[in-house]
Amino acid sequence: KRLVLGKEVRLRNAYIVRADDVVKDDEGNITEIHCTYDDETLGKNPSDGRKAKGVIHWVSAADAVDAEIRVYDRLFKIEDPTSVETLEEALNEHSLVVIKKAKVEPGLVTAKAESAYQFEREGYFCADSKDSTADKLVFNRTVSLRG
Repeated sequence: KRLVLGKEVRLRNAYIVRADDVVKDDEGNITEIHCTYDDETLGKNPSDGRKAKGVIHWVSAADAVDAEIRVYDRLFKIEDPTSVETLEEALNEHSLVVIKKAKVEPGLVTAKAESAYQFEREGYFCADSKDSTADKLVFNRTVSLRG
């Protein structure tokens, strides 16, 4: 939660930006974020001494490509699945979260199946060996960077 209306953050390897407006679709999903950037902050801090509230990774809207991201998590929500009456009680209903319209770097179009790629601050992913093609990228999380 670094990019907040009216606050400044640094885009990794780019400028300091301030979020000015958010556009949402009919379902309440954010579709656009309108920002103002400080054109004097590429590779340096603001001359007036103000501090950005963190650094965020970003993908250029003009260059990004669509991908499906499958975020796998623990299959069971308890340590010992045999300790409950039915297996369904132990299953983690969030063991697979699918992000259908993710935006990724264009270089991933040539991702080789089962090769590892680090998605910054998220974990390691591989291109799905069956479902991923140059026209429909699909990545599976193999290792999380968070506990």
